[in-house]
Amino acid sequence: MRILIIEDEELAAERLEKQLLEINPDYEVVAKIGSVKESVKWFMSNSADLIFLDIQLSDGISFSIFEQISVITPIIFTTAYDQYSIKAFQLNSIAYLLKPIKKAELTESLRKFNTLKSAFNIDFEHLLAEINGQTPQYKKRFLIQLGDKIQKVETSQAAFFYALEKSVFLKTFDNSSFPLDFSLDKLEQLLNPDEFFRINRKYIVNIESISKMHAWSRGRIKLTLSPEADDEADTIVSIIRSGDFKKWLSK
Repeated sequence: MRILIIEDEELAAERLEKQLLEINPDYEVVAKIGSVKESVKWFMSNSADLIFLDIQLSDGISFSIFEQISVITPIIFTTAYDQYSIKAFQLNSIAYLLKPIKKAELTESLRKFNTLKSAFNIDFEHLLAEINGQTPQYKKRFLIQLGDKIQKVETSQAAFFYALEKSVFLKTFDNSSFPLDFSLDKLEQLLNPDEFFRINRKYIVNIESISKMHAWSRGRIKLTLSPEADDEADTIVSIIRSGDFKKWLSK
């Protein structure tokens, strides 16, 4: 699960991230942001599965974010004050946690989020497209620049996409790797979900690239890809994605 923390106190943000990873090491904090202005800018080109949002930020009250940009992501509010609770629950609020955040309360709020997510697991983009009689449009090809050369790579040629350090790469079925200017978060929105699945925070795989699967510890699934990944320890479907992965395979 990809988590965004909007918190202007650096120590508080780091403490929250540490608590989250203690609860589930597979959680990924995609960004820690400290202001309304930075938040609005981030939402214009990024997304997350869940937001932890402090109400009082360095440049104002965080509710003003939603006056400038539409955000449908569920929110868990974190604050030292309780006078904003009614306003918070008028938004996409899952819980309202008072600082200092207790681990037990944090765990319960995450449990509530996962319960609601399972109960209302609807692909709204596909639903809206069907209502309008449209077919969702997914990325068909990538233009990749290598020095002064530009190369076209069809999406159907992509065996998998992977993150390495701070870069993202496309690996083709003929075992060629190309750097991309997209994050994995953005690629999830661009790729056909019938063909591609994000197995963890490092890999998005094409269903045709999966050559073998093995049951792994804690309910996870270990994949052998073709072509092979550089490190097969990275091709394990995370705990929180394993259930959806099995559903994806059996469509």
